[in-house]
Amino acid sequence: MLPARFVNRCKLFPVDISAETLTLATPQPPDMQTINEIGLLLNKRIILITVSSHEIEESIKKYYGLGTIESIVLSATPVAIEEADIEGFQHLSVEAPVIKLVNAIIREAVEKKASDIHLEPYEKSIILRYRIDGVLYDISLPPPHLYPAIVSRIKVMAQMNIAEKRLPQDGRIQIKIHGKNIDLRVSTLPTIYDECVSIRVLDKGLEIFLNMESIGFSSMILDRYNQLIHRSNGIILVTGPTGSGKTTTLYASLARINSSEKKIVTIEDPVEYNLQRINQIQIKPEIGLTFASGLRSILRHNPDILMVGEIRDRETAEVAIQSALTGHLILSTMHTNDSATAIARLQDMGIEDFLISSTVIGVLAQRLVRTICSNCKGAGCKECNSTGLKGRTGIFELLPVSPRIKRLIVDRVDSSKIKAAAVEEGMVTLLEQGEEKIAAGITTREEVLRVIQEADMC
Repeated sequence: MLPARFVNRCKLFPVDISAETLTLATPQPPDMQTINEIGLLLNKRIILITVSSHEIEESIKKYYGLGTIESIVLSATPVAIEEADIEGFQHLSVEAPVIKLVNAIIREAVEKKASDIHLEPYEKSIILRYRIDGVLYDISLPPPHLYPAIVSRIKVMAQMNIAEKRLPQDGRIQIKIHGKNIDLRVSTLPTIYDECVSIRVLDKGLEIFLNMESIGFSSMILDRYNQLIHRSNGIILVTGPTGSGKTTTLYASLARINSSEKKIVTIEDPVEYNLQRINQIQIKPEIGLTFASGLRSILRHNPDILMVGEIRDRETAEVAIQSALTGHLILSTMHTNDSATAIARLQDMGIEDFLISSTVIGVLAQRLVRTICSNCKGAGCKECNSTGLKGRTGIFELLPVSPRIKRLIVDRVDSSKIKAAAVEEGMVTLLEQGEEKIAAGITTREEVLRVIQEADMC
């Protein structure tokens, strides 16, 4: 009976209704003209109770779904702008409501610990979504009339070309929220309706990443993995789908083996976090700085340890293998479902079997599962957005390349046989580690099955 836009503007909240009366909560002093108009319109006698403005705002957020973002949207006026009116876009990008709205979107994402912000235009609506603990949630529906101004503001902040709407663009924003340095990686894509915007949220605080136990390693797997990363040469691969925490594991590994006696160089796309005493390089394919070409140049600096963001082609794999053969420790990632499949992927790239067996010393497959909310123990509460799950932890599968595994690689056996041999030698699979964390009350069976596909269990 009282629409969201109305209660938000008038700061009224309906708390009870009967055949004759309507009880409204209102801050002091109430706007009696508005109160009387509501009574006449609804043919009810109005009963007032006085509460604080804060209580009104919190109730509106809870029951109408109107938070800071929606409040700003409701206060903004519609905009009309021609497609080619670049000056108009520039003007809109500095309008106070638009600045407040974009700031609120970013701030709320950081407060909710979102890893991504997605703004998606459709024919008759705009959707704002946050990715929290690996899962996307619809946050609000910004009105389409504000979308050009929102996109323009984000482009200005990211130092992108606001006039270019036909091609994808990438940019970067560095801000401070609640005293924390936040790095935002912005990407736009032209769609049939407008540009969609994706923003990766990177918290520059590294404390949690420097402790490998905190990201979910069991003591047994961590002991074995520690032995590998302290080797003087060889290739260690971390595998898993996008968003499985591979880069976090690599950074934690580098932090653990970093010392004044070792020279460490990384080549990444992008450089997500800055690490002390480590030389980090951002690839730039447009000028010829690729993983492969960068690796060749890095070797001239005589490093002890190299981190390659991803091995995605034969050229990069070949340079990494040559680096390992000449006495370097290489850490890198690949997109494969499990540890054994990484061997097959290198073979598919055309790498000789004897080179793989001679250089790859271990493969770590991983996933991230959401953990049971410590506040409500899984029942669902405000802290976990009523999901019962809050935060994430890793589940891991470590395949050390033993002499037996080396022989199987040279014999070019199927990856399933390599996995079976590794299990016989004591490897704990992703599913088994997931079951351990279910038994320990850390996560749920549904969550483990969500991140481990049926093919991964074979």
